[in-house]
Parts: sequence; C-alpha cells; structure tokens
Amino acid sequence: MRKSLKRHPSAPCEAVTRIDVEIARPRADRLRLSYAVTGNMRDLCLPAATAPTRCDGLWQHTCFEAFIRAPSGRAYYEFNFAPSLQWAAYRFSGYRSGMRVANEIGRPRIEIRSDETHYELQTALALGRLSDLPSDAAWELGVSAVIEETSGRKSYWALEHPPGKADFHHSDCFAYELAAAWRS
Repeated sequence: MRKSLKRHPSAPCEAVTRIDVEIARPRADRLRLSYAVTGNMRDLCLPAATAPTRCDGLWQHTCFEAFIRAPSGRAYYEFNFAPSLQWAAYRFSGYRSGMRVANEIGRPRIEIRSDETHYELQTALALGRLSDLPSDAAWELGVSAVIEETSGRKSYWALEHPPGKADFHHSDCFAYELAAAWRS
C-alpha cells in the first residue's frame, strides 16, 4: 500500500515536495518499507553510506522512522533508518516511557538510491522475536521522516500529526492498520 506523508505545518521545507511510503507485510513477521522523497536532493543533508551499524540519535538529522504496536497494547516499537545505513530499534512500555534498546531485533536490510530529484530508502525488518508485537495479529503503524536541509532547517513528515507540535510517538500518528498476514 502506498501512502503519502504530510509535512507538519510548523516546519517549512523548500527542498522536498513529496514523501511517499510503500508499506508491505509479505509474511506474518516481516515488514517492508520503501520511502520515496521527491524534490531537490542537493539541498538535503544526506550523509554518505557507512557500515550498517546500530546507532542512537539518528532522528537529529535526516532519518526515516516507523512506529509499530499491537492495537490492544500500550507498548510500541520505534525504528530509525538513516541515509548512512545506520539504524536503531527501541521498545517503549507506554507513551514516551519505559524506553529500552530492542536488542531482540537483528540488523535490518537497508538499501538506498538517489539522483538529483529523487531519493529512495528501502528497508526490510524481521519482527518475529518482538514480544509485544504478535505476528498473528494486525499492527498499527506510524510512518514518519525527519528531513534536514543544508540550511540546517528540519521538517517533520508523518501519515498524520497530532494537534500542536510534531510528535511521532503520539497515538494520532499510528494512523495505518496493517492487516495480519498469512503465516508462511
């Protein structure tokens, strides 16, 4: 399913005109995301690719994110994917509380492609070992991006935004229900 992200109204962005995300759940315990950015890529801060390692603080620069929870639970997971190929995974017991590194997930596959007007980051996650995310149930998903321009300005993009400031952890951002997939 292809969805468009909305820019938060308080954060202008001159470089990016559109961000779309292709969301797929090919197996009960798998998630594939493909973020497609359209605009002037020369005006974006896109760090060079490095070794695909786990790293904190990725959200402080250009970063693509996913938040996932079971519809009946308070706990959720946050995943960050950087153009550098670095990544992060966290578990929260409730809204911005009980944060810990989600060590039970292995390194996601991240691939990038770019030209002057398009940037694409694709990732695939194996989520079968996440205790608060049953693979035989639907998932609620929040998909978002932080875009940093060469001027230093940042914009915040999500499927939906809550009232007030940008907050990807807010329950309003979990705006897409991903149906349960058949086990294979």
